[in-house]
Amino acid sequence: MESPKIFAKNPVAVNLEPGVYFWCACGKSKNQPFCDGSHQGSGIFPTQFKIDVKKEVYLCQCKHSKNQPYCDGTHRSL
Repeated sequence: MESPKIFAKNPVAVNLEPGVYFWCACGKSKNQPFCDGSHQGSGIFPTQFKIDVKKEVYLCQCKHSKNQPYCDGTHRSL
């Protein structure tokens, strides 16, 4: 399995409607922070998450958060 590619060393704030989303865990997606299928063959798979009410969330872009898909500040130590 490959290591995830760091896309950015900061989180991204996104306003999400209720629904199911797939967060890019490999760092290769052209549709960051969401999966576009670029992980194929890497051994890394997207993280599915559900939003119940419309809200702003901070999604990890360094791909090393221990609280994926949400930012936990890990990017500061990379």
